[in-house]
Amino acid sequence: MAIDCTPGLAPAVALFRSLGDPTRLAILRRLASGEARVVDLTGELGLAQSTVSKHLACLRDCGLIDYRVEGRQSFYALTRPELLDLLRSAEQVLAATGEAVALCPVYGTPANSPPGVTA
Repeated sequence: MAIDCTPGLAPAVALFRSLGDPTRLAILRRLASGEARVVDLTGELGLAQSTVSKHLACLRDCGLIDYRVEGRQSFYALTRPELLDLLRSAEQVLAATGEAVALCPVYGTPANSPPGVTA
């Protein structure tokens, strides 16, 4: 008999899925250093405005970021300081596992693929 181990895990799964996208993770890492406007993010990350806006909307829907309006500009920032702890912990796990996560045959990045492309 199979045991359903997912009850109660849906919020955590959604959180980690939101963090699993390279663009959203890059946005969060940037916002960890302070608030930013869409124009700041597009310039710093080298992405189209529509791409950044789409990912900001996703992160807002997840409650991870919010914005404040100043004149005609919107400034985005992290909503939860705990997110910084989570990102730091993830970096420590990655440092401890070395290449193991990157080489994972299911979720890792193949050696010949460009960065951000997963198996």
